[in-house]
Amino acid sequence: MTDYYEILGVTRDASPEQIKKAYRRLARQHHPDVTGEDGGSDEMFKDVSRAYDVLSNPEKRRAYDLGGDPSAGGGMGGGFGFQDIFETFFGAGSGASAQRGPIPRARRGQDALVRLDLDLAETTFGSHREVQVDTAVVCPTCSGTCCRPGTSPRTCEVCGGRGSVQRIARSFLGQVMTSQPCAACQGFGTVIPEPCTECSGEGRVRSRRTLTVDVPAGVDTGTRIKLTGQGEVGPAGGPAGDVYLEVRERKHETFVRQGDDLHCTLPVPMTAAALGTVLTLDTLDGPQEIDLRPGTQPAQVITLRGLGVGHLHVGGRGDLHIHVDVHVPTGLDEEQAALLNQLATLRGEERPEARFSAANPGVFAKLRDKLSGR
Repeated sequence: MTDYYEILGVTRDASPEQIKKAYRRLARQHHPDVTGEDGGSDEMFKDVSRAYDVLSNPEKRRAYDLGGDPSAGGGMGGGFGFQDIFETFFGAGSGASAQRGPIPRARRGQDALVRLDLDLAETTFGSHREVQVDTAVVCPTCSGTCCRPGTSPRTCEVCGGRGSVQRIARSFLGQVMTSQPCAACQGFGTVIPEPCTECSGEGRVRSRRTLTVDVPAGVDTGTRIKLTGQGEVGPAGGPAGDVYLEVRERKHETFVRQGDDLHCTLPVPMTAAALGTVLTLDTLDGPQEIDLRPGTQPAQVITLRGLGVGHLHVGGRGDLHIHVDVHVPTGLDEEQAALLNQLATLRGEERPEARFSAANPGVFAKLRDKLSGR
């Protein structure tokens, strides 16, 4: 970088008046109108004018004293600024100063997230599924080399395979050597003279694949199943990322899931609840007989142990809770009404007394309210 103080013949601590006086003296001495056709004096006059333009401006002079050349354009120009200093000593910015050797062309591929819709039976017992994913695979033509078959990468002639080039810049600390990625090879140290035509030099192409997955029992909406190394292949045939299958459980028409327990409502006639009976309920494990005891009350819960959802990774299963819903008959004919009146007379319930008690909405009513957000 040109020494403007030396051109004007002043010291680095010269005052603005001293700089202005030196410039006037040299400008008169080397002005083209004075020297005529002397080419050397013409160039000297330009250098003097450039030096005065920088040193007479406080901001430009400050930048020049820090190692920049404002007259070269672009702020710090071809000099050495704060960013270069910071990168040199602390390895910040793009990391060019901290680079050691060429950048590997092959890099890890990205992960993929795929939604997996499952029925309640599949989340309860587990299942074996096939999933299709659109992702990147190794190019079948170049096998990830990025080169046309029969060719190979060539060492970069600019950086000699180092992946970076060095430059020397001047700063208030003196001359400092820095390195930056080679623009010719983008820091790889090699160039691809003849890229593969199928993958355009990427070393990978898009493809649809079918993956098989064993879904464990007990998964629920939001559970993620990781398939290691089944994601997209990286550039230049780099290591593949992972596939994450995010489970979404479909709504069941009969059962409501609460953790690993299942809940359902069993509507029964008033007479069956009063007299007792045996009913058959279709569960996820097949038909199950339900022993309805005489005098079964509304909202009573019958629990079938071990007929719920499988526990994830620990074995065993939750329970199935059956909430009895007693239906009171309506639209009675004369004979049915007479029979009920006779029953009320026998039980002394023709005119029941009004007795209040604490509200008890029942277990399933509480669960229903909770699920509905009330």
